[in-house]
Amino acid sequence: MTSAVIANLEKLIGTPRDGALLRFSLGNEYLKSGDAHNAQLQLSQAVARDPAYSAAWKLLGRAFAEIGQPQAALAAYRQGIAVAEKKGDKQAAKEMTVFARRIEKQLGPSQSL
Repeated sequence: MTSAVIANLEKLIGTPRDGALLRFSLGNEYLKSGDAHNAQLQLSQAVARDPAYSAAWKLLGRAFAEIGQPQAALAAYRQGIAVAEKKGDKQAAKEMTVFARRIEKQLGPSQSL
């Protein structure tokens, strides 16, 4: 079913409906299907189109982590935390802080928030 959803969402790329929400949805579906590389590409587009999209930053961090790019994941989480805090999205900020700290532990003490 996920591949059908992905195919339907991909049809909307380049149309008037192409925007941050479409790219977020497509990235989320790619993550669900286990394709973190394509998820990262779409989620990067989502935050480029709407830098204040905290949920997209959270998934972008996850996608980077899943493709083995912890530094990029940490950067995405840090940006997402800043965005979420500015918007008052406390739950998203808390979640990304937890994910960021896990990565910091893996990378060592020089990477702390």
